[in-house]
Amino acid sequence: MRREPSSSRGVSRGFEDQCITLRIEAVLPLRTMSKTAKSSRKYRQIAASIAEIGLVEPPVVARNPDAADTWLLLDGHMRIEVLKDSGAQEVECLISTDDEAFTYNRQISRLAPIQEHKMILKAIERGVPEERIAAALDLSPRSIMRKARLLDGICEEAVAILKDKPCTAAVFDTLRKMKTLRQIESAELLVNANNFSVAYANAILAGTPQAQLVEASKPKKVKGITPEAMARMERELTRLQEGIASIQDTYGQDHLQLTVIKGYVGKLVGNARVTRYLAQNHADFLSEFQTITEVTAGETAHTD
Repeated sequence: MRREPSSSRGVSRGFEDQCITLRIEAVLPLRTMSKTAKSSRKYRQIAASIAEIGLVEPPVVARNPDAADTWLLLDGHMRIEVLKDSGAQEVECLISTDDEAFTYNRQISRLAPIQEHKMILKAIERGVPEERIAAALDLSPRSIMRKARLLDGICEEAVAILKDKPCTAAVFDTLRKMKTLRQIESAELLVNANNFSVAYANAILAGTPQAQLVEASKPKKVKGITPEAMARMERELTRLQEGIASIQDTYGQDHLQLTVIKGYVGKLVGNARVTRYLAQNHADFLSEFQTITEVTAGETAHTD
């Protein structure tokens, strides 16, 4: 029996199996460092981390097709600069099979505050002194303890919703003033609005009914907002939540229908005879149909 050729030859690897130690001078940066980079907090944190515990994440390089004895630096420009400043001559690197820096960096997921909290908590549980963690992250011991207590008073459901979101400690301070169910509702509001600012969290707090606060008997106070404005915000926020709930109930079906409609209209506009007829008799319809076909999936789909 004749075997059909496979449509796929397997998944290609993004990196070579082994790291390699390279001379730093043979690693060629793909972008120049800004004049202010070395005075930035990020640079100081990387320098402190390398000085305290060494290089944790190896820079990523690709083979240079134009010169066999040099390598293209895809990720780790600040790490390389810190090593140069410290007098290092060599660095262990991870070898990428793709030499396009954009493709690599697009896949990077930055550490969210909750993930950072869990990392710090795990280090403390393993017996790493708080002072050493602080030195590695270029933070004060007090900041480390605050990050370790980031989720105190926050329910598990809200944590799950915000686990990979860029919420600052001040946002969690605001959520901590709310009861469990309200924390969950507030976390969903933050995600639905794709707004994780302290100002928005405080607006949600201002619109939270007194009975849903941890200290229900204590009048809530939000700087710059009068009691009358807070009462109005409570009513408006309630209506907003009801509206969001009704939209979520029908979103999937509505999006499917719109996708089908777009496909159908696209076929109509792709027919030369139909397009010619519309251009001659209903030019305004043709313009609208073409606009519909040009709508991208990103514009029709809900984004977090």
